[in-house]
Amino acid sequence: MNASLSAVAAESTSADDVIEARIAELVGQMTLDEKIGQMVQTHYPGEVSAEMADAVAAGRIGSLLNVVDADVANELQRIATDESRLGIPLLLARDVIHGFRTVLPIPLGQAATWNPDLVERGTRIAALEAARAGVNWALAPMIDISRDPRWGRIAESFGEDPYLTSRFAVAMVEGFQGDDLSAPGTIAACAKHFAGYGASEAGRDYNTTNIPENELRNVHLPPFKAAVDAGVTTLMTSFSDLNGVPASGNRFLMQEVLRDEWGFDGFVVSDWDSIDQLTDHGFAAGFRDAARKAVTAGVNMEMVSRTYADHLAQLVEDGEIAIERVDQLVGEILRIKLRLGLFENPYTEPGDFPESGNDDHLAVAREAALQSLVLLQNVGNVLPLDVRGLDSIAVIGPLSDDPYEQLGTWIFDGDPGLSQTPLQAIRTFVGDRAEIKYVRALETSRSRDTAGFSEALEAARSSDAVVLFLGEESILSGEAHSRANIDLPGAQVELVRELRSAGKPVIAFILAGRPLTIENVLQEVDALVFAWHPGTMGGPAIADVLFGIESPSGKLPVTFPRVVGQIPIYYAQKNTGKPATPETYVHLDDLPVRGAQAAFGMTSHHLDAGYTPLFAFGYGLSYTEFTYSDIELSRSTLGMADSLTVQAVVTNSGEVAAEEVVQLYIRDLVGDVTRPVKELKGFKRIRLQPGESRTLSFELTGVDLAFYGQDMELMTEPGDFHVWIGGSSDAGLQSSFTLVDD
Repeated sequence: MNASLSAVAAESTSADDVIEARIAELVGQMTLDEKIGQMVQTHYPGEVSAEMADAVAAGRIGSLLNVVDADVANELQRIATDESRLGIPLLLARDVIHGFRTVLPIPLGQAATWNPDLVERGTRIAALEAARAGVNWALAPMIDISRDPRWGRIAESFGEDPYLTSRFAVAMVEGFQGDDLSAPGTIAACAKHFAGYGASEAGRDYNTTNIPENELRNVHLPPFKAAVDAGVTTLMTSFSDLNGVPASGNRFLMQEVLRDEWGFDGFVVSDWDSIDQLTDHGFAAGFRDAARKAVTAGVNMEMVSRTYADHLAQLVEDGEIAIERVDQLVGEILRIKLRLGLFENPYTEPGDFPESGNDDHLAVAREAALQSLVLLQNVGNVLPLDVRGLDSIAVIGPLSDDPYEQLGTWIFDGDPGLSQTPLQAIRTFVGDRAEIKYVRALETSRSRDTAGFSEALEAARSSDAVVLFLGEESILSGEAHSRANIDLPGAQVELVRELRSAGKPVIAFILAGRPLTIENVLQEVDALVFAWHPGTMGGPAIADVLFGIESPSGKLPVTFPRVVGQIPIYYAQKNTGKPATPETYVHLDDLPVRGAQAAFGMTSHHLDAGYTPLFAFGYGLSYTEFTYSDIELSRSTLGMADSLTVQAVVTNSGEVAAEEVVQLYIRDLVGDVTRPVKELKGFKRIRLQPGESRTLSFELTGVDLAFYGQDMELMTEPGDFHVWIGGSSDAGLQSSFTLVDD
């Protein structure tokens, strides 16, 4: 180790030693009630009551939720540090999910950018705006693997893939926490929900999850491991049970995996009231038992419910919980408060931070919204529109001009006054070059009142092009907002069909919190862009794509089903013993009457929906065409300690400059446990001018090929592999290599 590295290591060790000494000193001075107080998180009701002030001064509260006013935050911190016996500052938590005042696309939309650097920049902005309001702990990122679009909280996720989600988990942790956790404007991050929450049965929120340990380790845990490796300070438990053991009482997750295997030294907070809910699950016989099981499992802090406050002291006195266990859990909370520098500077000075919603913040929000837009269909290259050839444009739909709804779910602090809507942006861009005929047509996305259809149809008939803004209101996705039918709600499908009769080009932008089953409208529109809920600057981003200022470059982070009955459907499926193929697939309409049972279609597919999705993971069109050629591997045989370079040439063979997300997939053909038919292992976003070619290279090592086998140990197994480079999970150039023992 060179001298400079030695100095850094010594400084780090010294800083850690100081923190550990302070933890030991504080814990040694604390009464049992004060220790329990650090484990209590209370909801801020909107005012600092005398009762709350007394509880903070007495050390009976360690954290508060939902304080978003710097003056209030400073007063609470003053009470905690000046009036309590030991002067321990508070953690002030808030759900900072996809922005603060400036709202970025929902996380699922951010995942469609396939741009972790951009997501990190957006998260940094969210951290600065939240810190300005006194927040020092963001209850994000949510990194549950989500393969069921019926689940409302898929909106908060990064989609279906462990690798992609892991990359965004790291980006958000680093965006919130920065390089120095004690620096101004950095706030603690919280990876949630640990673990398996995205696999809730039937997509019903809070529901049971049954996940074999092998799948848990290979699919659902990797993003959390990536977050821990990136230094995330806290984790939050899932509401759901996992294989019969609710997460907030699950020792396997909190102790064996998180602390013993991964070496996590931060702390775990329960989700809202989830320790109380151990009784509803039928896992605990009352709140006292719930507190005992949560502490035993390793949940440091209880959110909102009061089982710790009411029962933990007696559990210790009765010998059911060892004081050493309490000391450990409290010490882990103090460790994060010390690393945040709260003991030295608990206060917030808003003037030290940039104004929320400033031009720089809006620029990043616009870039994120732009890169999140996914072009799914463009028949006859109807997009982009050339305003020079148009006299009038009909802008129609309930989400055309709604500053609030475009922000999406979990935007408690979002400012609709900052929003620029699609209609506003279209009018700004077009100016007086063409007439804009706006008709809302439906009051909300759920409305079934068709009274506005006649006006909309007249606008369509008298215009040169129809631009529709459809989808879901923000309240239709997010926590507790699961849907069994994920078609466009209300009378929107009927509206599309009505407007199609006008005989004009129809362009649809869909703003939604989840993938929707939109096969029933694809044939009715010429072009379709999935815009998610794009946030504050959704309008200008949409206008840029609509009029060709920029080419769409988003790629799907989740598979789109044709019908809800295909769910779950995802690209990294297993092959099965009877995989479907184009040759073996039989539609129910093709089955002969009274035909033999085994005569046709004896493969894994639905007779009425096939075996392919509507749109594949990684899919997204452009205004140009990208051609892939000349895939090459640096070697055909890879040793366990070696690296393999996979490269291909990507060419912009069209006529406009555009960005492409180049994707690398592998398949392990034979394994100790069956492996997916494809797995994402790398991606790069590049911009190419017309006619420009570039060679893209990816490195693979034995570590990249590792998986958990039958014995639940991470293993890298020799064997044959396929590898692809392409623009989506269902297209690309293929080659192969063999992994061998060194």
